[in-house]
Amino acid sequence: MPAISGDDYIKRIDQLNTEIWYNGGKINGRISQHPAFKGAIQSQAMLYDLQLRDDYIEEMTYHSPHTGDRIGTSYIQPRTIQELKKRSRMIQIWAKIHGGMMGRSPDYMNTVLMAFASSARLLEGKANCFPKRLVQFYERAREEDMSFTHTFINPQFNRSKYYIEDSEEPIAAKIVDETEAGLIIKGARLLATQGGMTDELLVFSAGRIFEEDNAYFLSVPSDANGLKFICRESFCKGDSSFNYPLSSRFEEMDTMIVFDNVFIPWERVFFYKNIEVGNRFQRESAFLPFSLHQVINRQVVKLEFVLGIAEEIIESIHTGTYENVQEKMAEIIVGLETIKALLIKSEVNATLDEFGLMRPELASLQAASSAFPKIYPRAVEIIQLLAASGLMTIPTEEDFNSSIRMDLDQYLQSATKDAVERVKLFRLAWDLTMSPFGSRQTQYERFFFGVPNVLASELYHGYNKKKYQEFIKAFIDQTFTSENESKSSR
Repeated sequence: MPAISGDDYIKRIDQLNTEIWYNGGKINGRISQHPAFKGAIQSQAMLYDLQLRDDYIEEMTYHSPHTGDRIGTSYIQPRTIQELKKRSRMIQIWAKIHGGMMGRSPDYMNTVLMAFASSARLLEGKANCFPKRLVQFYERAREEDMSFTHTFINPQFNRSKYYIEDSEEPIAAKIVDETEAGLIIKGARLLATQGGMTDELLVFSAGRIFEEDNAYFLSVPSDANGLKFICRESFCKGDSSFNYPLSSRFEEMDTMIVFDNVFIPWERVFFYKNIEVGNRFQRESAFLPFSLHQVINRQVVKLEFVLGIAEEIIESIHTGTYENVQEKMAEIIVGLETIKALLIKSEVNATLDEFGLMRPELASLQAASSAFPKIYPRAVEIIQLLAASGLMTIPTEEDFNSSIRMDLDQYLQSATKDAVERVKLFRLAWDLTMSPFGSRQTQYERFFFGVPNVLASELYHGYNKKKYQEFIKAFIDQTFTSENESKSSR
């Protein structure tokens, strides 16, 4: 089966009987028509359509090694730098459709599954591990162009470093039974972005596992019996693209996952009840470099989007001659160029790993991932400062269709734009930086890969500092040797 279209995606999601709870009630009917999901599902459908367009098909797809059909590039296992760069181009093409706002666009989870399946050899010969199943599942997902979300975070009940849950009823989702046919999972997991709008849910251990019942990696259909997606309040406050240019189209729902004795057949279990594997597989697999590579590509586009909005604001109200404005813009430019340079460096220094993948350099990507949670909130703040009160003087589409239109046209025009165009720009800036959607975007990027100090710690411990120590030791030795030789010659 070749890469799917947007209609294929929507039909598949609507045909699922997924249990989704929103605002105190269970959603019935087609999920693609529900106000909390409609915009994101339609935007995601646009991404699938794009991969089939004649002018994009070479970048967005490749030939299946099994069937020869055109399948999504996000599933490709890169063996060369050219294929790695093709992944980058594909990711950025999709990201430009949504301005980098959709952190769970299909390429992210497709990348995650590809990286795990490519590293399946790490599971060979280990107790309760099934590497062939993982590879076969990846191949099925690749050929059917399946969509995924994932969950690996336990509820925030007790975040002590060495907490072991002792409640009678599980809080964190765990294995509660093992049968001839498969496993039974009970409890909850956070935080599945796009929960309820994908074919499948990947559930895996992300380390710090102390009990074998919490160590597992599996996939479950979104409409499995006993599986509930519990939504937060939607940050989409209306479907007008004038009033809500970003949130009406790109609001990805975040959900809590409840497993009420969910049955997982063995063919969907990739490992279970193995604490060592649960703590090491994610870290030792190709997951981190390739997922970071996808994320940093998207974040480059997001910073380009922010920079473009900021410059449009400056030009519209003619503030570009002020040095304090130029200084703020330089901050965004430095941030963007830093992230881009680190991404390019990761590809230039890519090497073949033990699994035969052309793996981007991890240290460069970790540095970018550590920097972005500081760069992005500051860039958002800069837009707020540049736009000032303009972010509050933003009448709605309804206002422009009312009897006060003449007043708005007269008093809300700018140096380069009429009132309608100026308000469209400032509403875009508001939706990015001050709306509930925009606030969620900032928080999302702060913690995308975890707590920032933990990311910094991982970078510190994983970075090769030895050669720089040797440089200093040699420098010191040379300094004292030269000094002693100088004294002897006197």
